[in-house]
Amino acid sequence: MAPVMPGNTASVSHRVNKIGSIGMRFSPEFLDEIRARVPLQDVISKKVRLQKKGREFLGLCPFHNEKTPSFTVSEEKGFFHCFGCGAHGDVIRFIMDSEGTSFPEAVERLAGQAGLELPRQTADERRQAVKRDSLYDAMDVASRWYVSQLGTRAGTNARRYLESRGLDRDSVARFALGFAPKGRTNFRDAMQSRGFSIRKLVDAGLLISPEGGRETYDRFRNRLMFPILDSKNRVIAFGARALDDAKAKYLNSPETPLFHKGRILYNLVNARRVAFESGAIIVVEGYMDVIALAAAGVENVVAPMGTAVTEDQLKLLWRMVPEPTLCFDGDPAGLRAAGRAVMRSLPLLQPGKSLRFAILPEGEDPDSLIRSEGRPNFDRVLASSLNLADMLWRMLATKVDLSTPERQAGLEQKVFDRLTEIEDQKVRRFYQSEFGSRLNQLFRKGRATGRRSGRQSPLGPPRGHGRSGISQTRLGRGTERSPVTFWMEEQLLLTIINHPQLLVSHVEDFAGIEIESKDMKKLQEAILNYVGETEALDREHLRDHLLAQGLVRIYERLTGSDTHKITWSAWPEADVSDAETGWLQTLKRHRRVSGLEREYRALEAELLVNLSSDGYERLKAIQKELRSDSGIEADLEGYGLASGRKMTY
Repeated sequence: MAPVMPGNTASVSHRVNKIGSIGMRFSPEFLDEIRARVPLQDVISKKVRLQKKGREFLGLCPFHNEKTPSFTVSEEKGFFHCFGCGAHGDVIRFIMDSEGTSFPEAVERLAGQAGLELPRQTADERRQAVKRDSLYDAMDVASRWYVSQLGTRAGTNARRYLESRGLDRDSVARFALGFAPKGRTNFRDAMQSRGFSIRKLVDAGLLISPEGGRETYDRFRNRLMFPILDSKNRVIAFGARALDDAKAKYLNSPETPLFHKGRILYNLVNARRVAFESGAIIVVEGYMDVIALAAAGVENVVAPMGTAVTEDQLKLLWRMVPEPTLCFDGDPAGLRAAGRAVMRSLPLLQPGKSLRFAILPEGEDPDSLIRSEGRPNFDRVLASSLNLADMLWRMLATKVDLSTPERQAGLEQKVFDRLTEIEDQKVRRFYQSEFGSRLNQLFRKGRATGRRSGRQSPLGPPRGHGRSGISQTRLGRGTERSPVTFWMEEQLLLTIINHPQLLVSHVEDFAGIEIESKDMKKLQEAILNYVGETEALDREHLRDHLLAQGLVRIYERLTGSDTHKITWSAWPEADVSDAETGWLQTLKRHRRVSGLEREYRALEAELLVNLSSDGYERLKAIQKELRSDSGIEADLEGYGLASGRKMTY
């Protein structure tokens, strides 16, 4: 990244909140015009009760539960920021995160609100848009035709099937259920008579075109039809249930320019509003489950396209609620599907984003449970749902033979190997700590059983590391953060105090620094407030702001101590490019050391309960890493030259 030069007066809000366009049809200038025309406070106040506080607005964060307001809105700077969960962005980001829309959807909605015409498309984009529009027309007419066929004599068996499933006319009409009659070309002939070409119907996935130039024929025949809608309420595909002994009980539309089955959820357009209002959404396995639950008053329910939940679908769900509930049948197939969902979700987990799992009684699905026992029993299933950690633990550690040390070690390895799939380091560390505790409890039960039966516990402390010896070490006394960590935090804050223009490019990195010292945490928050209140990112203005906030003692300690000159780039005489290089180096080291210290504390707590040679060796290895990471200065070509320093290494 190029260094921030002193003359750079770019707006912090523009630099921080600029959201890259998905596709390239929205220019930066067009997005800036939207931000300028649509008041951020007006949009957010429709969902958050805001109170004026100085030049900003304050309210309860809509993205996490809190009792004390930490969500700030700066109309002047054009961004919102939550000091509790870190949510941050502009008016476009707020619409995306609060309503679960895609980037283009949010832009189009705000453009309409601002009275802006969407940018003109290129010739190729226009051709693609025309093609998609004509496919939408074909899908809409097809859906209407299938609906009309349900009421004919040919649709008698389909109607009887719906009656046997307990669906009334309102539900059938609400979900626009239809019927594809028997015969190879009934649908094709009807659509051709309405002006649609064979090529168009093939492109829409409605006809099958065999190889060798043979005659096309209807894809769906003698099937109950479920139209699948996109987020704009347009038909983009169909799900179809066979009404005879066809080999494929359910058949979906193929992938088309309109339909990508891994990126959409059945009933999304209806469930999304209720999900945002209730903070909950339920994922079931089938179309009939969705319809039966909706008829019973459970509106916030969706289903995948007859396949396991995909990564894109999980991300779509998380844009609506932080913890969607996945509901699975209690039979072996349902439990296997739940296991696949758990495994698929692990690499995607983020702080605050998880899943819950509702497992139905064996032999029941949501549709049958609602019809036989009513909604209260389904509500009880939801109330007893498992969180993701419990579901994963159940999969890994239920009915495991732990009768030997080798089997216990095998389980431990299996558990921690699985947790490595969690890519987010913070979430992974919490899982490792939690599952380490669960393993200890599980193994302690085995030791207690061994004592009652007169056997020696297989997990006694390793030789040479008895309790009495280790209780006198740092491990036994409890861990403290290393001085180097505090030193790095002071360097990070001092550099920003003396070079606040770095916040133009690095405000999000600065806001993400985890600081444990209460005084320095207050200083960090005061600096972030300063960013939201002023355009003048200079040292004198920042100093006046911090002193006015009552932070005189901590400010004077940081700026007046010679000990901090160990890192010369933190001081005002350093060139801003060198200050940035040194700051980024310190930030990188702080993240690494903080992670090692958290791992040390978690391992320390585990060893106090269940001492092991492997754990003790890892503890020593962490200590060595921490010692080796102290006193390291940036070693980059050219570092210090701009400040008049000649570095030797």
